[in-house]
This record gives sequence, structure tokens and C-alpha cells, in this order.
Amino acid sequence: MRMSTEHQRYSTENQASAIADYAKAHGIEIVRTYEDAGKSGLTLKGRPGLQRLLNDVQAPGQDFELILVYDVSRWGRFPDPDEAASYVHACKRRGVAIVYCAEPFQNDGSLPSSIMIGLKRGMAAEYSRELSVKVFRGACTIVQHGFRQGGTAGYGLRRQLLDEQRNPKGILARGQQKSIQTDRVVLVPGPIDERHVVQRIYELFLRGSPERVIAAVLNRENIASETGRPWSRGVVHQILTNEKYIGNNVYNRTSFKLKAQHVRNPPEEWVRRADAFEAIVPVEQFLQVRQIIAERCRHYDDDQLLSMLRLLLSRHGALSGLMIDEEEALPSSSAYRSRFGSLLRAYKLVGYTPARDYAYLEINRALREMYPTIVEHMSRQIQASGGHVQPHGNTGLLLVNGEFTASLVVAPCKPTPAGGMRWRIRFDAGLQPDVTLVTRLDADNRVPYDYYVFPALDFSQSEQPRHTNNGLWLDLYRTDDLHNFYYMAGRAPLKESA
Repeated sequence: MRMSTEHQRYSTENQASAIADYAKAHGIEIVRTYEDAGKSGLTLKGRPGLQRLLNDVQAPGQDFELILVYDVSRWGRFPDPDEAASYVHACKRRGVAIVYCAEPFQNDGSLPSSIMIGLKRGMAAEYSRELSVKVFRGACTIVQHGFRQGGTAGYGLRRQLLDEQRNPKGILARGQQKSIQTDRVVLVPGPIDERHVVQRIYELFLRGSPERVIAAVLNRENIASETGRPWSRGVVHQILTNEKYIGNNVYNRTSFKLKAQHVRNPPEEWVRRADAFEAIVPVEQFLQVRQIIAERCRHYDDDQLLSMLRLLLSRHGALSGLMIDEEEALPSSSAYRSRFGSLLRAYKLVGYTPARDYAYLEINRALREMYPTIVEHMSRQIQASGGHVQPHGNTGLLLVNGEFTASLVVAPCKPTPAGGMRWRIRFDAGLQPDVTLVTRLDADNRVPYDYYVFPALDFSQSEQPRHTNNGLWLDLYRTDDLHNFYYMAGRAPLKESA
């Protein structure tokens, strides 16, 4: 069962009653109920009930043969109808059928039912798209009338609740929401001491103090932020760049339509109502601050970034991420990492070699990026064989078919001066998995070279396959691929096997 907030006929009580009537009329026993109350049907991510159902279907020994759903839209209004079909197919592969109790057709795999179900899925997706457009237009209208459309007030401001005639009803505390649909919210100046702090932030910035220094000053003076946590550069930067401090009501700076992807919208797509609230900061000051930040955030090409880095190197004779971050005229060290792939590569391009060999940092970074890809590939292969994989708590292990735990170890290769290959392998002795899978990378540490599959009963972590040839006792567990492991981890329904 699923209910968002759309209509009383879709309440979970009504769905439960209709499903119970259908089950009674057809001699079906309901053994378990899965519910997503107040959840959107656009994605699987926000639906713990459907996730538990799909996990239980894949797990061995499930105690049900049918899934009763009120109608096609209660299964989900996924923007891509094929996503809903994929979850239904996963259930069918495990011998569990889907029944739509309130639909006038049977989900029996016939051509008419397949056409109707596909049409219903498309209609559900189209309903979500149309509803998204209507909600967005309504929100834009509310903003253009000067009312606040969600979000916290911000430091130095408060949310004022108004009734239908714009009469004040009170100040909303942090976390409180309006309870009457016709009520509206506007921003009003907060306590005088908070307003003075906001004005001081602007004055300090215009005198040349960067956000990091301003945050340090406020923390040193024990001035509480909006949340009570210490001030940070990001919090100060938000105050310096948000137009609500000059009374403007701005909406649609970012969007998350159909819960598909967060998008940062260009300024020309923002919805703005000027002078909607009482300003705390003069417009002239805000525009000065905006100009300074815009000049500081200008886009540099690669040659300009490297020229500034060479200048820093000539002044100090060395480079580090901390030195780059402390230099106000330079972009941050993260900008150099993003542009050139790593700080080490940027150093190399300007002719600087750190006194210490940091090559292992590059290898470790590549391994961190590679590890989720290998785990995802392994999980897909097991599932393709009919098995089921899920995280085993917070241990980092994988639980396969609810039966055994598996640990994946990625071993980087370090070529020897003689041209041989050696691998560095680190086991977590505290995990004690049932099966340990070792992926040894090639000499370039880009793709797997070979694999070792160690069962806990016959394996001691003191014995490690560090060399190309490790003797019969270890190489007995060596394999060029994991196809046999995937095959053994696979499961098939008993009826299908019979």
C-alpha cells in the first residue's frame, strides 16, 4: 500500500479494506503487509516498504506467492514506466505474481492485460508530470505575491505567519509549519542583535576580511549561529549572497522535479519578487559584495591556474594544499584537484616535486573510486544468476542470499625493479567473513589481473598471495574470473528447478 497526500480514496485504510475484501473473495490468506504512508511513488529510494518487499521476494524461503496491490498507480508512479516493469519482473522471476485488486483486468500475461498495464503505467507517469507542472506554477504565483515558499528563515530573519487577509498570526519557530492551507508566510527582521551581526558581516567583508576570517571572529566572540553550531565559511558566504537580506523573495534557484536530479538553475530562470520583505542590509552594500565575489569567482583556464601556482611556488619554494587554501588570490586546492585530477599532477605541471613520494596517494584514490564499481558489478552478476546481495549492516561486508558474508579486498600492484609483480594486501582481521574475495590488479592498477576466493574454514590471513606464483596451497584458490563463484551463489525457485 502507498499513499502520498493526493486523495482520501487512496488512504491506506481504504486500500487495506479493498485488498482484504479481494483476498477473502478469492480465498487468499494475507501473511504480511507492506506500507509506504506519506511517500511519493516517483522513486524507489524514498519507499522503505517497497524496498523491504523486494528484498523479501529475493531472499530465500519467502512465505508468500502473491503480492496484492490496490491498483497500478499504488505500485508506483515512476517517470520511466520501465522501472515499474523491472520490479514486477524481478518478483515474477522468483515465482511471485502481482495482482491489482481494483483494476478491471487480470494481470495474467495476456496481450490485453499487458497493453492495459502498460497504458496505466504511462498514465501514472503522465499524471506525475502534469502535477509537477501545476505545483510549480502555483508555487511561482505564491512567490510573486511576496510570500515565502518553504525553507528556513536564515540568521537575522524570522518567518511571520499571516492569515487569508494578511493579518499577522504569530512567529513560526524553527521546524514549525503552517496548519491552515489559506495561511501564508513572509519574512520579517529578527532580533536587533542578530540584525547587527548581519550588518557587521557585510562591513567586515567590505573592509577586506574573507568569509573564513569573519567566521573565526564570530566564533571567538561566542556569537551563536542560527543552528547553534560554530560559524563556518559557508554560513557566512550564504549570508553575503542571499537576496533575502535586501528584501527580495527568490525561488527556483535549484530544482528537483520528479525527484530525478538536483539542478542548479541559471539566474534567468529564477522567480523573483523584489522588495517583498523589509531589508536588513542596504542594497548598495549587497551589490558591492556581489561584485567582489563575482570577480573572485571568475573562471580561469588551465594556463592561468598554473601561472598562479608557479608564482606561489616561486615565493615559498614549496607547495601544499594548505598553502594554496591560505592564499586569498588563488582558487582553492579542491579547484586544482578537480581541474587536473590531483594536486600531485598540478605540482608536476609546474615543475615541483614534493620531498616525499606521494604516489601511493594516487593509487589509494584510484582504489577508492574503483571499489564501488567492482562491488556493483559483482552484485549484478550474482543477481543475474538468481542470487541476492545486500549490505551486511555497517560492516562493509556483503550478505549473499541471506546465507553467508563475503568480503572484497582490492590489492594494488607494485612492480619490482626486476620487472616482477608484487601485491599489497590488507585484510580486516575483525570482520571474519565466510568468504574473502581478493581482486589483484594489473601492473597499471587499472583492471583486475586475477582473483582468489578464500573460504574462512581453509584460510589464514597470515598467508597472502603477494607474488605471481605462491605455491599450490594458495594458488589452489586462484581463478582468472569469478564466473564459478557467481554460479555457486545463484539460486532458483524450487518450482522452476523441478
